[in-house]
Amino acid sequence: METDVKQTVKDFFEAYPLRRFDKGHVLIHPDEVLTSVYYLEEGTVAQYDTSPSGNEVVINSFKPGAFFPMSVAINHTPNNYFFEASTPIALREAPAGSVVDFVRDNPDVMFNLLGRVYLGTDGLLRRMAHLMGGNARTRLIFELLNAAYRFGKQQPTGTITIPFTENDIAKRSGLSRETVNRTMHKLKDEGLVNLQRGSIAIPVLSDLEAALGSDL
Repeated sequence: METDVKQTVKDFFEAYPLRRFDKGHVLIHPDEVLTSVYYLEEGTVAQYDTSPSGNEVVINSFKPGAFFPMSVAINHTPNNYFFEASTPIALREAPAGSVVDFVRDNPDVMFNLLGRVYLGTDGLLRRMAHLMGGNARTRLIFELLNAAYRFGKQQPTGTITIPFTENDIAKRSGLSRETVNRTMHKLKDEGLVNLQRGSIAIPVLSDLEAALGSDL
C-alpha cells in the first residue's frame, strides 16, 4: 500500500518541471509568503531556525519522496523557518492549492501523510525528553540513532553509515561543535561509532541503542 501511495504522489508531481539546486541553496526563508509545495526527488533538505547567538538549529530533515511545507499549505500559518539544501537536490514545485486538493481527493495519500506527521511528532517529543532530562551524551546518541533510522545506509559488513558530519549532528542536537567532538571521540573509544570523512559509521546499531537506554 505504501508503495502505491508513493507512486501516486510521484505521478502527481511529475506534471511539474524538475529543478536542481546546489548544496547550501535556501529554498524558503522565514516570513516568506509561500504559494508552492516542493516534492523532493534527490538529496536532502534541512528545516532549521537560528538561535539568538546565530547558530543554526535543525528541527527536521526531508529525504526523497517528501513534500513540504504542508503545514503552511493546509493551515495557512506563517513560515518561521529556513529550508536549505543539505546536499545537491532535485525537486518539483507545485501550486500549494493544487497539492491540497490532491491530498484531499486521495484518502490513501492523506492517511499516509497523517501517519508521517504522527511519527514526526513522536520524534519531537522524544527529542524534548532528552533535551529536558538528558545530558550531552544521551542527546548526541539520540541524534545519531535518529539519523541512522532515517538516513542511514547499511553496508555489506552490517555497519550503518550516516551521511552527516559532526557539524551536522551539532546543528540537530543543539550542542556546540566542541561538545559534539569531545563526546563523539568518547563514543569512538567505546567502539560505538567510527568517524569518517563526511560521514559517521555505527558498527553495531543495537549497541548504540543499548547505550542510550542505559544512560536514561
